[in-house]
Amino acid sequence: MTLSLDLVPGMTTTREAIAAAYGCGIFQGIEPADQAGKVFVFSDPSAGEEYGYTFDGRAEDDEFGPLYLYTGAGANGPQKPSGRNGSLLSHMEKEREVHLFVANGRVPGGKAMQQRYIGQMVVDPIRPYEVRRGPGRDGVMRDVLVFRLRPAAGTTPAWTEADNLAEARKGAIEFTKPVLPPAEPVALPRQQGARVKEPERHHTSETVADVLAGPRKVFRREGRLVQEFAAHLEAMGHEIHSFQITIAGEPGALIPDLYDATDHVLYEAKGLTTRHNVRMAIGQLADYRRHVPRREELRVAVLLPDEPTSDVRDLLHEEGVELIYQTEEGFAAG
Repeated sequence: MTLSLDLVPGMTTTREAIAAAYGCGIFQGIEPADQAGKVFVFSDPSAGEEYGYTFDGRAEDDEFGPLYLYTGAGANGPQKPSGRNGSLLSHMEKEREVHLFVANGRVPGGKAMQQRYIGQMVVDPIRPYEVRRGPGRDGVMRDVLVFRLRPAAGTTPAWTEADNLAEARKGAIEFTKPVLPPAEPVALPRQQGARVKEPERHHTSETVADVLAGPRKVFRREGRLVQEFAAHLEAMGHEIHSFQITIAGEPGALIPDLYDATDHVLYEAKGLTTRHNVRMAIGQLADYRRHVPRREELRVAVLLPDEPTSDVRDLLHEEGVELIYQTEEGFAAG
């Protein structure tokens, strides 16, 4: 291993050259380079197209900024947050850099695939991945981990419009397991602030971590709320799952929090009992219900960690949205 390959966003290289410089493998989408303190991620959106889905690509910015979605490792069967996926999830804790490449056509006159370097990234500490549904190489539908990557501090990603998430070719709705977040979000970096040696070489950085303490806590609260309510419904003998709603001509998918198939109720959970969050949930439910089978009979409800104010309860009632909130004894309807 000879560290002679400078990583500059926008450059093109090959996996063989990266392996020679940093000591990683050349065949998998996630290639750890332990001695170099790096994890290389190779994205190829076209790879999933033959199976009817494309989860990889530059997603729309959210309140924390730019976002790139990347499908995890595992060709067949449900993908797990371990193995190579685990090496990506634990990169902050182990202080390893993540470097994102996107397939960029064949090397002129050769068969090797060129790799265009996007830049150094970090796994989103709040919501490290989403669970989506897609077929494996064997054609069997399974759970897929779609990682949420953000630019590391000091990095200007070299992505282009061609890297934007592809639009869905057709609309579809898939039954899924309840969309529950990881038991523990990604560990935040130990150091404070970004440590930068050269423009093209960054160490593991805070990125959005300096503003994540509050959102991270809310996300965990929301996740626990969904998990506990799902367990509550299952204890009563209810069948629960969720949906993955793909809209033709749009990238990504709509993914409601929880669906009670026994009572035909769709739930949207929020980690804070505020007017802003409740209004957001009302809008999400209005969008979701348009695509759910038997929508005329569908009930919709907001799931909250506490009882809201009386005026917020009135708002929900007037909009035809039910209220469920957590109490010390369990759950109550408002």
